Amino acid sequence: MLRFRVRPRPRIMSGVWGLGGGQKGRLEHLRRLVTKLIKTERVEWSWHQLDEARGYAEKLIMMAIRNGDQHKPTMEMADYWLLEKELIHKLFKVLVPRYQNLPVAATNLYRLPDNKERRECMQGVLELKGNPWPPVLPQPRDKRLLLTNILLREACQEYNQNRQRSSSNSQIIQTQETGNPSSTSNSNTMGSSVDPINAELPGEGLQNMNAVSPETKVGS
Repeated sequence: MLRFRVRPRPRIMSGVWGLGGGQKGRLEHLRRLVTKLIKTERVEWSWHQLDEARGYAEKLIMMAIRNGDQHKPTMEMADYWLLEKELIHKLFKVLVPRYQNLPVAATNLYRLPDNKERRECMQGVLELKGNPWPPVLPQPRDKRLLLTNILLREACQEYNQNRQRSSSNSQIIQTQETGNPSSTSNSNTMGSSVDPINAELPGEGLQNMNAVSPETKVGS
C-alpha cells in the first residue's frame, strides 16, 4: 500500500506572542515587524510575513518622503505603525533624507536556505538599504588577476589583432587587383591583335634582309 506524505501547511499569522487570532492579531504582528525593521534596519522571520510587512514599510517611507512631518494623515499613519514613538523622529530625520532621491525600493528581501527543523515555513531576511550591518549576499570575488584570466585575455587580444591584420591585408590585395583596370584591358587588346603564328621574333627580320640567296651566289 502506497503512502503519500502530506506536507504541513504554513503557519498562519495568528495566536503568536499572545496577540490572539483574527485580523487584529495579524495587524499587531505586522506592526511589530515594521517597528523592528525601522529600529534595527534588518529583520529575520518567516518569508511570507516579511513579504507582507515589506509593503506597509515601503508605503510608510513613501508617504513620509512625499508629505513630510507636517502632514496630519502621514503622522497618524506613522503613529499607528511605529509602536516605539521615538522612531518617528528617525523616520523623518534619518530615513527620509536617505531615500528621498532613491528611484527604486528602499528595502531588500532575501530568502534563506531551507531549515530541516522548520520545514513548515520559509525563512527570509528583510532589511533597509544602506544599513550598517554586513551584507547578506557575499561580495563577488575579483578574478581579473588570476593567471588563467590573464592568459585568456592576452590570447583574445592576440586573436583580435591577427584577425584585423588579415582583414587589412585582404583589402590591400583586392585594391591592387582592381586598382588599374585600363592597363589590364590595354594589355589584353594588344595581345589579341598580334598573330602568334605569323609573328616574328625580335631581330629575325634583320637577319633575313642581310641573307644572300643561293641562286645569286652561284651566278656570281
